[in-house]
Amino acid sequence: MSETDESRILILDFGSQYTMLIARRIREQRVYCEIHPYDMSMEDIRSWKPRGIILSGGPSSVHDEGAPKIDTGLFEYGVPVLGICYGMQLMALLLGGEVEKSNRREYGRAVLEIGGSELFHGFKRKEEIPVWMSHGDRVAKPPEGFGAIARSVNSPCAAMADSERNLFGVQFHPEVVHTPRGEEILSNFLFRICGVRPTWTTHSFVERTIRDVRQKVGDKGIICGLSGGVDSSVTAVLVHRAVGDKLTCIFVDNGVLRKGEAEGVIRLFRDHYKINLKAVDARERFLSKLGGVDDPEEKRRVIGKEFIAVFEEEASKLKGVEYLAQGTLYPDVIESISFKGPSAKIKSHHNVGGLPENMNLRLVEPLRELFKDEVRAVGAELGLSRRILYRHPFPGPGLAVRILGQVTVERVKVLQNADVIVEEEVRGAGIYEELWQCFAVLLPVKSVGVMGDERTYENAVAIRAVTSMDGMTADWAPLPADLLMRISNRIINEVEGVNRVVYDISSKPPATIEWE
Repeated sequence: MSETDESRILILDFGSQYTMLIARRIREQRVYCEIHPYDMSMEDIRSWKPRGIILSGGPSSVHDEGAPKIDTGLFEYGVPVLGICYGMQLMALLLGGEVEKSNRREYGRAVLEIGGSELFHGFKRKEEIPVWMSHGDRVAKPPEGFGAIARSVNSPCAAMADSERNLFGVQFHPEVVHTPRGEEILSNFLFRICGVRPTWTTHSFVERTIRDVRQKVGDKGIICGLSGGVDSSVTAVLVHRAVGDKLTCIFVDNGVLRKGEAEGVIRLFRDHYKINLKAVDARERFLSKLGGVDDPEEKRRVIGKEFIAVFEEEASKLKGVEYLAQGTLYPDVIESISFKGPSAKIKSHHNVGGLPENMNLRLVEPLRELFKDEVRAVGAELGLSRRILYRHPFPGPGLAVRILGQVTVERVKVLQNADVIVEEEVRGAGIYEELWQCFAVLLPVKSVGVMGDERTYENAVAIRAVTSMDGMTADWAPLPADLLMRISNRIINEVEGVNRVVYDISSKPPATIEWE
């Protein structure tokens, strides 16, 4: 996964909900790309040296007051440009074409009739293909020098091209799965039109990153907050590969981790990877702070604040430390920038517990170019096991937000014992990696039951299992009945204090994946 000047694609974002998908599709073809705001200056664009530029879709009409615009010099820069949806309409308007409100808006599946163009290399002329539309405006008249290269029932100019200047526009979204041959269209733009090379490989990324981290850190010390999750684990092993004993990892046991989590992290990173690891047993400290707290947001605040305090205390004991390694990923980088439109999000970087700037440490973020699946590929290149790389997401506040109501030592123990049974059974059924998440939730209710000849009044546990591509939306997973039966029987028989198990069949939306 190394980027070179010969293989760089720039995506300018106008607020489309699909912009990140464009980047994903390009990365999947081993081409390096980055997303930047639509108002990136021409000076910065020239400095970035892209081999091609993609203008994303967006929620605005080009005729709206304050609609996002770009410098028309971009079209004279001399590299191929592909406008998608709003990007096509904006290109048409700025270059002298006509864009009008469509009499009939197109949202969803449409059929495209293909004309001749290098963008549709490999397609037959007048071939009809399904595509995904999402627009209210349409190009009524292409600019001078452009010709229509595809049409739909509602859009006589559903794609356009100026082959002399290598300027292209498509009204549909080639990046979504609902456009089955969209990958071919993007591939034609990348390789036939822009002439980039597929050099974005895992091996080259690892080599380059090790070299860069080693050069940046030099002989100074660097610390890393290690949780045992995918991102922090890959970060720790990658940085350790670069700087060796100059790295110290700090692992904080906050008392609301999964059963055996602390011992597993210590054993793996201290004993197997030989990384300097400072393990802090802060269970009593965290649980005392959580005493009497049942509001989920207050739980998060208490745990986050206490984590920062513990981390600062431990970091201050280390000498010569000038750097902090964090597992920031590319989606975090993208979302930390404000874009125009409903996809705009301002989100602080996904750092170690939200560490404060007054720690006066310089950041090292070796994964900031990568999506989650690319992080897993890097981890595999570094030799991390699938068990680590394909672990289900685990919330920062840990089991505290899976214990509805107050968090106590006793309730943590109940949930830990129930949760480990869920994971064991799901792994044993061979479907763990098919699920996005699967876990137990301790409910703040008790119910009547019968065990032997005795009446019981004990806790209820909910099982949550979902499938998802990215966690933004999720469907409840229809786990096999015999698997649910084994999970329920084991929890009720083996976990003291539980006499009822229920299964959550809510999707996201309207529910969330976590209960708190």
